[in-house]
Amino acid sequence: MNTSPSLPQTIQGLVPTEQKAYVALMIDVIARALVSTSQIDAEVKAELADLPAGLTIRMMVLPRGANFTLQVQADKTLKRLDGFDGKPDLAVKFKHVSHAFLVFSFQESTPRAFANDRIIVDGDVSHAIRFVRILNKLEALILPKLIAKFAVKRYPSDLGLSEKATKAAQIYLNVVTTYVDLLPKAAQLLSILTNTSKTAKRS
Repeated sequence: MNTSPSLPQTIQGLVPTEQKAYVALMIDVIARALVSTSQIDAEVKAELADLPAGLTIRMMVLPRGANFTLQVQADKTLKRLDGFDGKPDLAVKFKHVSHAFLVFSFQESTPRAFANDRIIVDGDVSHAIRFVRILNKLEALILPKLIAKFAVKRYPSDLGLSEKATKAAQIYLNVVTTYVDLLPKAAQLLSILTNTSKTAKRS
């Protein structure tokens, strides 16, 4: 008899430290994927068209967890703002890392998380609703349909397999490319840290 745990049991069995690492990774991936999606999907562009250029949007985990900040550009695409420490125009905040984990492990949709009071919004509610719709479209595009139906409130009926596959491949490629671009910087940082450590040992 097969006694191996099911996927949901395995997910829920993660300890908080692993949850934090998983959520941090997903927050980073989603930020990059949102930027890519804003460049290639007409529906997302239409949502962004009604947001003012320069609007800053932050998604974060309270109290001081993983986060990202995006800014709406004049051409109605999104740009990631690394190191942004100002007050965003719209902040979408998970009350606890476990709440973020439920959403990012696709056990609970973002709208359901709002309904269950796991997320609070600081800013214009209409802007938050548009941002959630953008998140839903991203998840519908990049997740397998079976999983996406759990992750979003309503799976788009007009999203065909060809469009989904084409856009998902482009989004994933763009995301991977941004990580590849980080490798030289990571190597440089590692070199600096290694040299600093050697200097400290000799002194």
